[in-house]
Amino acid sequence: MENKTTVTYFVLLGFSYSPPVQMFLFCTFFLIYAVTLMGNMMIIAAVRSNSHLHSPMYFFLSHLSFIDIFTSSVMVPNLLLNFYASKTISYSGCIAQMFFILLTGATEEFVLAAMAYDRYTAICKPMYYVKVMNSVVCKSLVGGAWMISCLYALTNALPLLKLLFCGPNTIQHFSCELPSLLALSCTETSQNTMTFFISSCTVAAPLFLVILVSYVHIISTVLKMNSAEARRKTFSTCSSHLIVVILFFGTGSFRYMRPSSASSLIVDDFFSIQYSISTPMLNPIIYSLNTRAVREAIKKLIGCKPLMAHVMQKC
Repeated sequence: MENKTTVTYFVLLGFSYSPPVQMFLFCTFFLIYAVTLMGNMMIIAAVRSNSHLHSPMYFFLSHLSFIDIFTSSVMVPNLLLNFYASKTISYSGCIAQMFFILLTGATEEFVLAAMAYDRYTAICKPMYYVKVMNSVVCKSLVGGAWMISCLYALTNALPLLKLLFCGPNTIQHFSCELPSLLALSCTETSQNTMTFFISSCTVAAPLFLVILVSYVHIISTVLKMNSAEARRKTFSTCSSHLIVVILFFGTGSFRYMRPSSASSLIVDDFFSIQYSISTPMLNPIIYSLNTRAVREAIKKLIGCKPLMAHVMQKC
């Protein structure tokens, strides 16, 4: 190992196609990023400006939008830069990007679990809702989510600094994700893999269980309602969140938890794009279409004309 040069930068070869294809991809990802920023900023502004949305459900939604902006900003600007500039990223920059990917991913899992518990309390325990989901509890849940997620990211990032990268330095992906980095290490990575697996299961498994149990109780309660209209309204308030949970947990879990023997560059790119780039863009669209209160708040915020308001009402 003494005669080998330590890697100081990595080359990201994801989306290395002909110039016309790269131009098309650049425009596509630029549009996705613009829609992500605009949509999530509108959600945050609508929740803050409308007093009717000052409730736990929309408090968590605004934080979900902030995380989506953060997640997309960690990935997309560097991806856009790679289309027209050098595809290299420094060693420290790569480690930092990996850290923030893990941080935002874990935080989003916590917020989605908190939103599921909020809906469970509101639907299944309405008499205790105000007492259980007060402002102190909501702020504590969000603050705890960031602290635990930061600890989780550090747990996986710090051991990576002890690994030796002596070449090759080519990452067959468009970002510095943990599986891609471990594959390039010249030293044994079984301990890092085990650390990641145990920490991920410790964080993700309880959160997924909270979401699963919450929705089992929610569905059971809704099916017992006598009014079809009440069932429809209740399901409509939960459908947006359930769609987002399936998109995020499904694609993220497949990207990180599948065996390395089942690796595929095209599949890896697809699922990474889905959970880290597409989902942050789709979240505000899903919530805007499925949640009437959010639609109304956004219309007031941007001052829609009557015709546009009529179109959104139809949607």
